[in-house]
Formats: sequence, C-alpha cells, structure tokens
Amino acid sequence: MEINAGHDRKEQVQGLLEKYFGYTKFRKGQWEVIDSILNKRNAIAIFPTGGGKSLCFQLPALMMPGTTIVISPLISLMKDQVDYLVENGIAASFISSTLSDHEAQRRVKEMEGGSYKIVYIAPERFQSESFTDALKHIHIPFVAIDEAHCVSQWG
Repeated sequence: MEINAGHDRKEQVQGLLEKYFGYTKFRKGQWEVIDSILNKRNAIAIFPTGGGKSLCFQLPALMMPGTTIVISPLISLMKDQVDYLVENGIAASFISSTLSDHEAQRRVKEMEGGSYKIVYIAPERFQSESFTDALKHIHIPFVAIDEAHCVSQWG
C-alpha cells in the first residue's frame, strides 16, 4: 500500500484500523506514534496495559513495504499476537526458542520471500550470526521493541 501524506494518510490508516482490528478511531496518543513511524522517525509509546501500544507498530507495518520485525521477550504474548493477526487476515509469524532449527530456518526463508508483514522475534535469536546474516536479505522497514521495560534483562 502506498503511503500518502497528511490527512489522506490518516484516513488510510483509520481504514486499516477498522478493517483489520474493528476500531473506528484511535486512542489518545496512538496517531502521533503511528505518524512518527510512517515518517521514519523514532518513536516510543508508553501507554497503560491494554492501551493500544501494539497497534502503534502493527498499523504502520501494514502501510510500509517489507517485513516489520517486532522484538518481544514473551513467547506466550508473541504467539497470542500472531494468532490474532493471522485470524484477522494479516500475514504474521514468530521465531523463538520453541521452534526447531528447521522450522526457524523455514520461517526465515519465508521472510526472505516476503511472506510476512510482521514477524515477532525473541531477543536471543539475534545472538545467532547465521540469523542476523539472513536478515540482511530481507527488506525491513522498521523494528519495534515490545515490552521494552524488559530490555535490561536481555543481556
């Protein structure tokens, strides 16, 4: 999907918000974060639990070409998010330590082929040189860090 500037862009994103997530308007602060990401600026979203942080990176991922990477330390949350996205027609996957090496490699190959819009990845996967080398062949418009308060525990 081509990204238009200004008011048209907000309407485009609101259309995706309704189509894929069933909401008709943004919560306070969401549009500002989404707009920053679409303008290729760094952004941070600090909202309460259930405040809609995930939509702040999921919606721009749908608007931008390539595969957005979401680094997430919580495997159960990753699975829940991916299940929800897939159920709503969004090409998504995850790569974590729960997968066999073969399955993880298969998903990376699918990423290289452009099969996913959003892939959740556990932080420990970035310790693998072969994994980070494979990412060099994938168009990644941006990286989101979910549950950023856990970053200091990642090592």
